[in-house]
Amino acid sequence: MIDDLDLGFDEPERGEKGRHRRGFVRKRNGGSSSGGRGKTFLALLMALLLLGGIGGGAFYGFDRIQNYFVTPDYDGAGSGEITVEIKNGALIADMADALVAADVVKSQKAFIEAAEANSRSKNIQPGTYKLRKQMSAASAVTAMLDLKNKIVNGLTIPEGRTSMNIYKLLSDKTEIPVKEFQAAAKDPEALGVPDWWFKRDDGKKVVKSVEGFLYPDTYEIPPKATAESILKLMVDNFLSVTGEMKFADQVQKDRKVSPYEALIVASLAQAEAGNKDDLGKVARVAYNRAYGEFPCNCLEMDVTVNYYLESIGKPTKSSKQMTASELDDPKNPYNRKLRGMIPTPINNPGKQALEGAMDTPVGKWLYFVAIDKQGHSAFAETYPEHQRNEAKAREAGII
Repeated sequence: MIDDLDLGFDEPERGEKGRHRRGFVRKRNGGSSSGGRGKTFLALLMALLLLGGIGGGAFYGFDRIQNYFVTPDYDGAGSGEITVEIKNGALIADMADALVAADVVKSQKAFIEAAEANSRSKNIQPGTYKLRKQMSAASAVTAMLDLKNKIVNGLTIPEGRTSMNIYKLLSDKTEIPVKEFQAAAKDPEALGVPDWWFKRDDGKKVVKSVEGFLYPDTYEIPPKATAESILKLMVDNFLSVTGEMKFADQVQKDRKVSPYEALIVASLAQAEAGNKDDLGKVARVAYNRAYGEFPCNCLEMDVTVNYYLESIGKPTKSSKQMTASELDDPKNPYNRKLRGMIPTPINNPGKQALEGAMDTPVGKWLYFVAIDKQGHSAFAETYPEHQRNEAKAREAGII
């Protein structure tokens, strides 16, 4: 066989080409020349050495070379059990990283290719999954699309809840004491709120509070979560939503106020508007009162009084129940008669309220009152016009 390679070790000298070439043929047919046997043996030895050298190198680097041509992947459905958290906003590559770190799949590339091959992979949701170690990437994708493998520990935070109310909801769900949420909330920047959010253009002192940054949504609470990790999750969601909206840039450009002041306005609209259709108009009233031509340049909204009452551990009240001393308490930093904007948001507004504060309709309204049982309000630029709207509300049995 080696002779068939015609390595050239029996190549005749130029002067005897014909005779030696015939001799070469005879040797291949069983000739007994001792010189031919020696040369053939030398060819065989060198070929083996050559192939052996190549083979050793190939064995040495096989796994590394293979990776360039074959995607590293496990076989089968894996074994054991492990939980893996997929965070909000995670891309397929992020999911792959989390799965590789947990040794669920062998490589990021394998999971990405398996996800691309499965048209349903876009339906993989954030949350915590029960999976197996060392699964094939295709098996991992299939498992994550099966909701039976998703640990459901969801909690919905409604729009417009105060941080104090949210801590109670979270505590009831997780059995983490309220005081731990309160302790974690003392440093909003440690929870991920950038320091530039706590800047104001109205010259008022900045009060750093997590209020307003706990975005209302449905959350999957991971196993072994802490008060700090849960609040960080909510803050991160707030930053994602407002970032996509370009909230901060837009309010500075169009409203000429700091993002923090606009966030306060969104919380006021969330608390005062009885119907989502009116969120933008209520936000406009708040801007007009605090920064416009309202006689006192104050908000005169009873919801700010209720926020203060809740903050000091007292029950909230309807406007009719509030006493004169409660309405105009000089110790209340959220006093409705104080000039300008209040110190902090008074709740955690949802996306529509944020949009209302960012993109408010044009109008010089200074007053509003609910006029039907669906919560719609009538808006007025002057007090006499407002009084006529109040009369309509009384006729409808609203006030």
